Amino acid sequence: MTAATDYTLAELCIVAASKAFADDGEVLATGIGVVPRLAASLAMKTSNPDLMMTDSEAFLLSEPNPLGKRGDDFVQANETWMGFSRIFDNVWSGKRHAMLGPTQIDKWGQTNTSALGGTYEKPKVMMLGARGFPGNSISHPNSFFVPAHNTRVFMDGECDFVSSIGYNPARLPKGHSLDDVDIRLVVTDLCVMDFGGPDHQIRLLSLHPGVTVEQVQENTGYPVHIEGDIPTTEAPTQEQLDIIAAMDPHNQRSFQIKDNPPGTPDRGDRS
Repeated sequence: MTAATDYTLAELCIVAASKAFADDGEVLATGIGVVPRLAASLAMKTSNPDLMMTDSEAFLLSEPNPLGKRGDDFVQANETWMGFSRIFDNVWSGKRHAMLGPTQIDKWGQTNTSALGGTYEKPKVMMLGARGFPGNSISHPNSFFVPAHNTRVFMDGECDFVSSIGYNPARLPKGHSLDDVDIRLVVTDLCVMDFGGPDHQIRLLSLHPGVTVEQVQENTGYPVHIEGDIPTTEAPTQEQLDIIAAMDPHNQRSFQIKDNPPGTPDRGDRS
């Protein structure tokens, strides 16, 4: 398929993030947030038709729901009932892959969705909380989307509060090893990364158009592993853009990255 030439940075990130689910087979995809949700939907419609997705309430869908308000004639494609007990069966069996946007990601891949600054008893900022993330992160694969790649997210040292397990031997639950941790892709507004470097170091996989290796390292509070020549993140095809538009008819994707920049030009200093 021919690459499109007119697309936004958010659309580029959606396509890049969809690759996290491409080889999963029949697993439950959970995209938390607009970009992850559209990424999972795109994968289900293209690279991985075996992917499962819920309506976020009680049904498993054979077609992903579009975002936002739907017409009165819309009927979601219910395939079967899927209540909480069945969700947990998938989680504990490892047959689920979640993608979400943590507030902090440290050098071990541990993340923070709970609290910032101070002590946990008296933090400066209280957020959503760890919720099911500790169990999810040790039970099944997880990927991350970061709309603003900077050293506040990819911070020096350990997360202020560790909400999910990473490649830190000191934090492993009893009876588990680093082989049980499965962090797939980290997609940001600058690049695509994973934790496939030496000793699970964060590794640069591709650079978005106009971004340099130096920009990525300057905006990451710990060393990024670089292997050879880093490719440019693959541009969306028109087919992919059409699917994204159909899944997001109210264009919520345009509000996910500041100023909704285009995906192609040199975007200058992002530090």
